[in-house]
Amino acid sequence: MHLLARSRSLRLYSLGAVSLSVWLTFVVAAVACGQQDGSVPASHSSAQLGINQRVSCTVTHVSDGDSIICGPLGRVRLLLIDSPEMSDRELGREARQALIGIMPVGTRVTAETDVRVTDQFGRVLAYLFLPDGEMVNERMAESGYATTLVYPPNVKYVERIRAAVKNAREQKRGLWATGGFDCAPRDYRAGRCR
Repeated sequence: MHLLARSRSLRLYSLGAVSLSVWLTFVVAAVACGQQDGSVPASHSSAQLGINQRVSCTVTHVSDGDSIICGPLGRVRLLLIDSPEMSDRELGREARQALIGIMPVGTRVTAETDVRVTDQFGRVLAYLFLPDGEMVNERMAESGYATTLVYPPNVKYVERIRAAVKNAREQKRGLWATGGFDCAPRDYRAGRCR
């Protein structure tokens, strides 16, 4: 009986050692996947993105003036900007075309997260950067096709976006030239104006 108990104990010990070995291998591999600059490999899903991380993705669809699909991340909502909805007819089409002009389908961009990584719809919340380093969110605001929309705690670049919107409004660029923001996109969605 004593020999049987000892044999069973050795088997459990060796299983524990194997499990520990597998676990350590996994941890080392996970750490090796991370990058020194806080970025993660493009093969990571949005569920694995963390605060203030950067990942490359390719634009596969432009949904409207502030939302895209970017592989492999999936649906991405541009932070701190708000553009007219597609249901807002011509204004929505103009905003979408402006975003397509900045980053057409096939463009490789870098998505940078802030404090909150996804929204209630499962979209990745991100600032997008073109290969030359220009921020897409800011460019949409500068061109007059987006206004500021702040949802704390995602406020990393809020002053840049506010300044770009202010400048576009003062210079009457984009939709500011035609009264396109007389009804803010947020108010349009809420049915407060049309």
